[in-house]
Parts: sequence; C-alpha cells; structure tokens
Amino acid sequence: MTTHQTLRGRIVSASLTVADGIIAVADGVITFAGPASDFTGEAGPAQPDRILLPGLVDLHCHGAVGSDFAEGSVAGSTAAAKYLHSRGTTTLLASVVTGPAEQTLRSLHVLRDLADRGVIAGSHLEGPFLSSHQCGAHEPSLLRAPDLDYTTSLLAAAGTSLASMTVAAELPGADGLVDLLTEHGVIPSLGHTAAETEKASAFLARAAAGLAAASPAGQDRTKPTVTHLFNAMPSLHHRAPGPIAASLDAARAGKAVVELIADGVHLASQTVKLVFDLVGAQNIVLVTDSMAATGLQDGQYMLGPLGVTVDQGVARLDTTGAIAGGTATLLDVVGSAVSAGVSLADAVISATSVPASVLGLTKTAGDLRAGMPADVVITNPDLVLEGVLRRGEWVAELR
Repeated sequence: MTTHQTLRGRIVSASLTVADGIIAVADGVITFAGPASDFTGEAGPAQPDRILLPGLVDLHCHGAVGSDFAEGSVAGSTAAAKYLHSRGTTTLLASVVTGPAEQTLRSLHVLRDLADRGVIAGSHLEGPFLSSHQCGAHEPSLLRAPDLDYTTSLLAAAGTSLASMTVAAELPGADGLVDLLTEHGVIPSLGHTAAETEKASAFLARAAAGLAAASPAGQDRTKPTVTHLFNAMPSLHHRAPGPIAASLDAARAGKAVVELIADGVHLASQTVKLVFDLVGAQNIVLVTDSMAATGLQDGQYMLGPLGVTVDQGVARLDTTGAIAGGTATLLDVVGSAVSAGVSLADAVISATSVPASVLGLTKTAGDLRAGMPADVVITNPDLVLEGVLRRGEWVAELR
C-alpha cells in the first residue's frame, strides 16, 4: 500500500531555500520538494513557524545514551545510533576510539553488521596511528606507528563499511598507510598530529591524489578530511604554522574538508565564524565527537578504555582533564554555529550536503530533492526539534 505524507514549512537545504515550501513523500521517497505555489496536490495550511531541513550527517561520533561504539556491543551500538537518529542525525559514521587490537576488530565486525542493515553509514577509526604528543582522549600506551599488516586486518574486519581513519602525518610509515587506505576507498583524515606545515600539506595532497585515483569517475570519496581542526594539534604560531595552516590552505583550495566541533566547548564561537569566513561552508563539516554521555545526565562514563567525568555537559578525562569528546547532538551543533554568526543556510550545508559528499552519498543523503530517501528534520524557528523522518518513517523520540 502506498503511503503519502506532505510537510509544509520553510525549507533550508543545499539545493533549495524557500520561505513557504512543500516536501511530499510517498513510500519513503521524496516526490516533490519546492515552493508551495508549485505544488499541485493538497498543500494544507501554511506553517511559517516550521523549518524543514535535510536529515543531518555526522562523520564523527563515538556513541550516545550510555553506549560507546568501541564497546563491540550490538545492542549498545544500535541503541546509540537510534538515539542519534531520533535527534535528527539520520546518517552517521560510528567512530571507534583507540583500544586494544582485539577489541577494535570486534567493534568493526559489529559496525559492519549495522552498516549492512542501514543503521549506520559506516565506521571511522580514530587511531591507533596517532601522535603521543597530541593524544587527546586516547590511551597513550595503545598508540603506535602505522602498521600495514594490522591495517589489513582492520580492513578485512570492516569490509567496505570502513569509511575513514584518522592518522598523524608525521609518523613513520604514514605515506604507505595513506596509499593502502586510499586503494580501498578509505578516507585518510589528518588528526591528532604534531606535523609541521609541509608534512601536513604533503599528507593531504597524497591522500587527495590517492582517493582521486581510486575513484576516476569522481563519484565516490575524493577528498581527505581533517579530524576536529584545532583540537589535538599544535596551535597556529606565527613562526610555526603547523597542521592548522596546512589544513586551512587545503580546505580553501577545495582539496580537503575540515571538521569543526562547533558545540561551544571545543572551539570559541569566533573561531567557528572565522573558519567559515576563510574557507567557506562547502569545505567544512560540522561534527559532534559525541560520546556515551550524549542524551544523558552529568556523571561518570567511559570513552573506549578511559574513564570520563561529565560536568555541566563537558566531558573530561579522569586522568588528565583533557576534553574527552562532546555531549551535543548535531542539531545542537548547528544551533551553536548559527549563534556564532554562521548563517543557517551555511550551517545546514556543513551538516548535510558536505558530509554526504565526503562519503559519496549525494544521491541518498544530505539534501531534499525528488527521488531521494525522505530524511527530514522538522524544527521551530529556534531550531528546537519537532520531528524526524528517516527513510520516510517517523522516528520515535528517544530521550
């Protein structure tokens, strides 16, 4: 039986911004997206206080509602992903923090199954090939130099579900690792790095070339990313600009995409606005870096093997006090970016169409166009969530 739904409100998406628009859905697919004046069906009353956004796309989140994607739990990972769906993130990569090898392999097997079932879009490995000098919320004793044999076992465990891996450019063997990853269509992401500017630039250029060679038709993953720009890398210094300068330069040229955790904790609002002004929304992805406390109260949690205390929504390692991921949803991050002075249109682009493009999913996620799966986020003018459609089905509100 064919099911029809019609949504009316202000539409804000990469391909369409209209004050009074209609999104029509049949059997989970968008059949019309455009001005209400162009719609030939039953439009219903105008909804001037309703905003219709594409389903949000998060490339970097570690968990939610008490579960960490690195745990290797089917039930826990499913619960975390479905909570994030209910809060507007209809497409996500499940990020796995550095852990013991056997634990990481088990987690990738679980996430592979979730990707096969359409619960997640794939996985993101944050480690273990990271700088011990910029380890952030990773256990230093588990970090290591790039190991191609181990990486091959990770690729085998994940199959095609592994979408990206964060790597420190300066580590010995990083070039060979980039080549192996790009051969398999995995996006190298510069991060947790102390690399000098030239080394970071060369890493991003090598990654871009490798991805382009692996996708000659230009229809798949073609740009490297930068894992949470500014966080877990040296500060920009006028005599040693480091990886931040290299990342901004590559992004400005359209040759890399930088992540920003614009949650009001990881970055100052002025920094967020500055990066949008410098490189443009089309070269930025807004991410959450969300951890297990997302959706829950302050208290004690785990991020991989490390204990974390969340106080007033800020997660910090019990051992060092370093910020240990985020507790905001991606819709919260969009709202924070707008509060920082970024236009709603730009913030939405960086949370929808750009990350979808990074993953090669522009036909199925990140926008509102006829023929696409019906992933729609409904908010009020203050970006307070009112409802979520995922693949045309209403997602139950989970708290």
